Amino acid sequence: MNHANLPYRPCAGIMLLNAQGKVFVGQRIDTTLEAWQMPQGGIDDGEDAETAAIRELGEETGIPPDKVALLAVAPQELYYDLPEDMIGKVWKGKYRGQAQRWFLYRFLGDDADIDITTKHQEFRAWSWIDPADLPGVIVPFKRDLYQQVLAAFADHLPPR
Repeated sequence: MNHANLPYRPCAGIMLLNAQGKVFVGQRIDTTLEAWQMPQGGIDDGEDAETAAIRELGEETGIPPDKVALLAVAPQELYYDLPEDMIGKVWKGKYRGQAQRWFLYRFLGDDADIDITTKHQEFRAWSWIDPADLPGVIVPFKRDLYQQVLAAFADHLPPR
């Protein structure tokens, strides 16, 4: 089946850095994979990408907007395609992948401000990891995307 004519789902992603330069990752609740990911989610109709990013951060981590500060915005949208066997199973089969706007935020709070047991819980565990470790912990089909996110924010990340 040709999915090339399906659109990309508009999405916002957040790379959240703590004071030590580590990145927030969560382990998805809806998979048995050992995969971790940064907070992300769909942009609602009429919503701008940064508003969506802050909303998703709250929905997924419990972190309120006053506990983060914007550091940078990726200069362009980044894309990923779903693997063939997942197209049609997620997002009601309407999309072939995601077009993501990425935002880099500094976390101003402390770990007690993080609560993943939110109303629409998406993560079963969370951690702070080195940015360089991100591509190794994400599902393989998003690895290139995460390398692009790292490249977009390289000037703000600790040297490798």
